Amino acid sequence: MAKKKVQEEDNLQELESALTKTERFIEDNQKVITYAVGALILVVVVYLGFSKFYLQPREQEAQSQMFMAESYFEKDSFNLALNGDGNYLGFLDIIDDYGITESANLAKYYSGVSYLHLGNFEEALDYLNDFDTDDLLLEPIVAGAKGDAHLELGETDKALKQYKKAYSVNDNELTSPVYMMKAAQLLETMDEPEEALAIYKRIKEEYPETAEGRNVERYIARVETKLG
Repeated sequence: MAKKKVQEEDNLQELESALTKTERFIEDNQKVITYAVGALILVVVVYLGFSKFYLQPREQEAQSQMFMAESYFEKDSFNLALNGDGNYLGFLDIIDDYGITESANLAKYYSGVSYLHLGNFEEALDYLNDFDTDDLLLEPIVAGAKGDAHLELGETDKALKQYKKAYSVNDNELTSPVYMMKAAQLLETMDEPEEALAIYKRIKEEYPETAEGRNVERYIARVETKLG
């Protein structure tokens, strides 16, 4: 019992000593701590002010300016979408004029896909690589577009890597079977029939109700014939 009491007293003394050291540190560094807290508060105030009075209005302006470019994009008028029509800005203008907004970031995606359709594959990759997203549906589409660009440039290994990323980053019936099919067909041309066959069979088993799933049997038969 006495031993326990002594231990409790020792613990209490250690706690008091720690508190004393903390108090002494605060007293010795009071000015530094005050300046640090003040600086932190200032940073927060500046950020909130910047966001509310500059960034948000710029974002709204960028969205309204990009409306016509998106309309041209949907109509496959990719040159007008990129460069504008003289009255409304194109995606490239949005990127230059509103660079720190989410709209400018999205414009990089549109620009990349536009350049892909126009056959400018290196430019397409430049903009797609600069686009940042965590959208679960958009991310595989971006990876697939990169795969298409690499394939057109003859970079089959890079294309295959992007197609595999496209169908694995978000498992869904809308995009996964599309890029699985592209990966499998590319693997056939790369003389990798076994891996291609495995992907074709996955499409049949996992996505039987999709367009790819309904048509994949002939691809399976073709590869199986090659393999003997």
